[in-house]
Amino acid sequence: MRCIYLKLTFVSNYFNHHQRPLCEAFAHTPEVEFTFYQTEAMEEERVRMGWGLDVTAYPYVRLWQEDPEAARQDVLQSDVVIWGGVEVEGPEAALEERLQAGSLTFRYSERIYKEGQWKFLSPRGLKKKYHDFTQYRRAPYYLLCAGAFVGSDYKLVRAFPKKKFVWGYFPEVKHYDMDELFGKKSKEGEPVRILWAGRMIDWKHPEWAIEIVNLLVHRNRSFNPGLVSDIKKAGGFTLTMAGGGEMEEELQRQVTEKGLQDVVHFTGFLKPEEIRAEMERSDIFLFTSDEKEGWGAVLNEAMNSGCAVAVRSQIGAVPYLVQQNWNGAVCEGDLHRFAGRVGGLITDREERRSFGERAYKTIVKHWNADNAAAQFLRVAKGLLEGGDPEFAEEDPDTYELQPMCRDREIGPGDGARFARRW
Repeated sequence: MRCIYLKLTFVSNYFNHHQRPLCEAFAHTPEVEFTFYQTEAMEEERVRMGWGLDVTAYPYVRLWQEDPEAARQDVLQSDVVIWGGVEVEGPEAALEERLQAGSLTFRYSERIYKEGQWKFLSPRGLKKKYHDFTQYRRAPYYLLCAGAFVGSDYKLVRAFPKKKFVWGYFPEVKHYDMDELFGKKSKEGEPVRILWAGRMIDWKHPEWAIEIVNLLVHRNRSFNPGLVSDIKKAGGFTLTMAGGGEMEEELQRQVTEKGLQDVVHFTGFLKPEEIRAEMERSDIFLFTSDEKEGWGAVLNEAMNSGCAVAVRSQIGAVPYLVQQNWNGAVCEGDLHRFAGRVGGLITDREERRSFGERAYKTIVKHWNADNAAAQFLRVAKGLLEGGDPEFAEEDPDTYELQPMCRDREIGPGDGARFARRW
């Protein structure tokens, strides 16, 4: 007979391939009774992208609408509840009931002011934030920050004081033999393989990838002509654009207009496993989103695949995962500097390999579902026993963060500076 010491319930909008590894880690932890409640149907676009899972294959997954009263009772009777992105009224009422009862609860949240922190000045918004968060500042209610700028958003409304944890998303982690993995990537003298992957929408800025390629292929007085020559001598490069969306047709037109058809290739939407296969073959991964990218689980996957990542500092996952010139290249908002850094990676095979190996170790050692679940349960158990939050430690050798460290409450303009902290 299984002995249960902790009943854990996770409530969120839907169950997907990014949440599955964490849920599996919780579900397979001895002495933990784990349930995931899905509160709504997944959007059709994400289903087309391969995000949909057969929830009947996971015995711990339940649909809230099938028995709302049973779901409510589970929320109220659980030792610990993780509350994710829920936008329907019935589940929210159960959360409010739990918080008023003073039961241990963690809010799993991306940014609440992705479009600008000035929005916190809205009187209506402040009233809503007080109702949802600030009134519980002294309750056993804690914040799991799914992005480096989440804490600073909540600080503006004085919520979760000294109760904010580093958190994120934890896609499936694969374990590789390093020589075998890097054997899949480009050989000396072959074109370096660059990958961009995601929905082709405005705030993900896929056009940056095209502009970077244009700068690195064609001589331009405002850019470094010597670098362009060095890239050609090194064997050149290719860019794969994986994904689709409203900007795809315009991007293809730009590629034709700029004469980049031999360098840039479009794949359309790929299944998650196909994206991972592309990452394993790729040398460099470009991540060009702005601050509206709350986390960006594609970064976890690219790092796990040994890619040398070149990323913008405004992306939510970047300050947690990437240390400048250690396991990746963190770039600010200047397109020419970004292109120059990518060009340097194209010509420096040794740097690409060292970035890729360290990025892989970051994910395998710290940013994976097993470590996240273990750190979370350690903290939760301590809180249930009446202690103060016991935040996880940074890696003593590399100063890398891990899940359940204390969040730094950095603002969206501080991402690049934070990446150089060590």
